[in-house]
Amino acid sequence: MVDIEALREKYATVYRILNEVYGRPERGSPGPPLNELVGTILSQATTDANTDRAYAELVARFPDWESVMNAPPEGVIAAIRTAGLANTKGPRIQAALRTIYEERGELSLDFLADLPLPEAMAWLTRLKGVGPKTASIILLFSFGRAVFPVDTHVYRVTGRLGLIPPRMSANQAHDFLATLGAPETYYPMHINLIRHGREICHARSPQCHICPLQDYCNYYRAVVLRAADA
Repeated sequence: MVDIEALREKYATVYRILNEVYGRPERGSPGPPLNELVGTILSQATTDANTDRAYAELVARFPDWESVMNAPPEGVIAAIRTAGLANTKGPRIQAALRTIYEERGELSLDFLADLPLPEAMAWLTRLKGVGPKTASIILLFSFGRAVFPVDTHVYRVTGRLGLIPPRMSANQAHDFLATLGAPETYYPMHINLIRHGREICHARSPQCHICPLQDYCNYYRAVVLRAADA
């Protein structure tokens, strides 16, 4: 059985410690949702640096998203080559833009602000190449909606901490983590978990010896301390 109350206490403790260590991130001015859509598709299975380079090249080559939508596929693919998987991401971006235009009559996702959250999630995830992570990022970052995006860093760190049950999928973790804290914690917790995953809780060779979350980490107790005692 999952002890939800115990996990909520752990979530609150982790949230507090991460804010103390890294500062509490504040949402800036929301970016246009189409920008988030394209940027998040570009970010799939690559680094932030590669994503930024590909995005910058894309907007340098094309004056607006309508131009991207109508461009020859090879032109979009060439522009985003540095993001990796360009032959997949380019057509996905163009297909998503076409679907939005065909269904809404304009290239805009602003209507999502007025949809009930489940409907907004369902609408976005119908777009090819848009899963719960991409949809959640758009809804949180552009609209401030009460969703908890789970990327590879968030999934790894929360799994090691024991904030999500063993064998829970990343898609399931979106909704589960959202039950553990108040909506106003989602953005700071998401950002700080990513930072913690990049700086300390690496996929390989995590730096457990300097981690401020040692006392609350299932992985540290089960793997690191047990190995030290062996």
